[in-house]
Amino acid sequence: MITARSIARAASAGTARPPGPARRAPLAAAILLGLLAAGCQSRSPETTGSIGGLPSFGLGGAPRAERTISRREVEVLGESYASNPNDLGTAMRYAQGLRAVGQRTQAVAVLQQAALRNPKNVAVLAAYGKTLAEVGRFEEAADVLQNAHTPAQPDWRVLSAQGSVADQVGDHARAQSFYEAALKIRPNEPAVLSNLGLSYALSRQLDRAETTLRLAAGQPGADARVRQNLALVLGLKGRFPDAEAELRRDLTPEEAAANTQALRTMLAQSGSAKSAQAPRKPAPRG
Repeated sequence: MITARSIARAASAGTARPPGPARRAPLAAAILLGLLAAGCQSRSPETTGSIGGLPSFGLGGAPRAERTISRREVEVLGESYASNPNDLGTAMRYAQGLRAVGQRTQAVAVLQQAALRNPKNVAVLAAYGKTLAEVGRFEEAADVLQNAHTPAQPDWRVLSAQGSVADQVGDHARAQSFYEAALKIRPNEPAVLSNLGLSYALSRQLDRAETTLRLAAGQPGADARVRQNLALVLGLKGRFPDAEAELRRDLTPEEAAANTQALRTMLAQSGSAKSAQAPRKPAPRG
């Protein structure tokens, strides 16, 4: 059971740097980890990442049509929260607004206080754990998320979020067990299948990754992000024409071509970096 002490420990830890494996990850792995992080940063814990969610990697197309919240709206929510921080609904809306405008560290602080006041509220714990993951505090996120549901009443969304956190710290086998548990509750859920496919790719099981992502993309609820993740894995396998064809299902031909070229360039850079880091064999003596 999560306690006030464990919540306070998470708060006092500050914004920790991501663990070593994530910092040292080669470029291809960094892209995949970025997709999983994008999933954590979306509004639902189960939502998968997407190529479109990674503008810093030069990938993506037209943004999805979603309602955005203005900074003024966030300020109004902040004023309401300041006048009554015990109102859980206001606290949750304010934290969501802060996350939407990129103020995730402040959102963590708001949710930490909400969790202290409501230590058994699984919705609060789920939001708090997910937001901890967004700021790179993966160990604390894992601690909170495991208390955001119970073995008797598991939540497939929380299980998927736990899987994303495990992937971020390099424990891909554990991550895959979380995704598989989520799929037992929600069979063929495309968001979970997509995260599972990315996890397989991170563990260098590219054939399994492609198979899983094709299954995800074939589900009625699959969106462009799932198909773009499939395109990424196809690119990782060197099948760039197939990757571009997949991207064309949701992007313009120009965007699909640009994304494919960006991926090709990044993977070439990753290969060059590996070659530079490889130990050189001593020259044979004459």
